[in-house]
Amino acid sequence: MSVAPISVEPRLPDPRGPLSLAVTELLAERAPVNTLIQVEASIGDSDPLGLDLQLALYICYELHYRGFENVDPGWEWNAGLLHLRGRLENTFLAEVRDRVGDIGAEETAAEEMRRLSIEPADGTGLSYHLRDAGTWAQMREYFVHRSLYHLKEGDPHAWAIPRLIGQAKAGFVAVEFDEFGAGRGARLHQQLFADLLEAANLDSSYLGYIDQVPAEALAAVNLMSLFGLHRRLRGAAVGHFASTEITSPPGSQRLVDALRRMNAPQPCVDFYAEHVEADAVHEQVVRTDVVGDMVAREPHLDRDVVFGIRAHALVEDRLADHMMRCWADGDTSLRRPLD
Repeated sequence: MSVAPISVEPRLPDPRGPLSLAVTELLAERAPVNTLIQVEASIGDSDPLGLDLQLALYICYELHYRGFENVDPGWEWNAGLLHLRGRLENTFLAEVRDRVGDIGAEETAAEEMRRLSIEPADGTGLSYHLRDAGTWAQMREYFVHRSLYHLKEGDPHAWAIPRLIGQAKAGFVAVEFDEFGAGRGARLHQQLFADLLEAANLDSSYLGYIDQVPAEALAAVNLMSLFGLHRRLRGAAVGHFASTEITSPPGSQRLVDALRRMNAPQPCVDFYAEHVEADAVHEQVVRTDVVGDMVAREPHLDRDVVFGIRAHALVEDRLADHMMRCWADGDTSLRRPLD
């Protein structure tokens, strides 16, 4: 079977402040081989959840995914850039921990997952708004925000696989197998979302909208990369994964209802319908086989799982609140309008 060549590496984003400018200017050069460079950047004055820091961190992380067009692959493991990335990560993680707050010694992952499963009869929030009153224009903006994650869906969580053992690893891989299309390229969730974007007359290219989304959308993906790329945060990575799978089916069902009300193209409906069905099964696997087995083997990770669940809620709620606030004011939720 012949495969048509495509552009795998995206364009380097435009900088949005001194931190992202320092990173993009560095990546315009060749990575030094035998010289340790010191990347000068003042982080203390930057908003940990602001656009400049989040974009700088996103660019650093992207070197571990697809890289960038005309950027030397040698930067991926350059010690000087990794030192800067570590400082960005520490600032971001400290802010997230502060906002999540203390987690009591008696709080458990099992109880946290149980609470996640309780759906209010008359809830409020982004998916409820889109289901009941959202417009097609708002839905298309929602697709753009989510494109940064869904076009790499499964990839950030996959970093956790080599950090697990036993049934936890087996269960985790079983869920990821479905995320990656169960061996069928056309059924990759990443591909299904690309099909959705094309059906909605949007750009389906990888990172095609990185210059249009706000800091909140970048932070939601950065959190996954942060957890996945650090073994010490494996409990948080699994918690984030569990929260994603448990909350996906009801939220996806509301989006299916919204898209049908809007008479949206079928590929848009199909993407979320897939998540209603698949993630309902995944939820049970994640609860018992992944989280249950990991915590039984490493009890000290229990509260880390709770932190990952709450951190996921934090960044997702900030993104949802941003969209709702902008739409309530009659404004676009993107950095510039789509049309």
